[in-house]
Amino acid sequence: MGLLIAYPWLAAAIGGALLVPALRHRDRRVMTIAVLWLLYAAYETGMKRRWLCSGECNIRVDLLLIYPVLLLSLVMATVRLLRPSRAPTAG
Repeated sequence: MGLLIAYPWLAAAIGGALLVPALRHRDRRVMTIAVLWLLYAAYETGMKRRWLCSGECNIRVDLLLIYPVLLLSLVMATVRLLRPSRAPTAG
């Protein structure tokens, strides 16, 4: 996950990769997770450029909460997108 600190655009790429199928399937949960990743990318960009951190930013306690949430949400979105949709059957 340290790659996301050095390259915040990777988080934006994950968000974009989730947003495309979320819009296609009109899945609000996956869409919310995609927006979460895009917001994290913006946040990490601000931290990298020192817009949100004026001094010593080496100790990132915030990531102890953010990373598990991002990982769990990515797993949830992946499972939701790979699970076959339950279309109503004609009977």
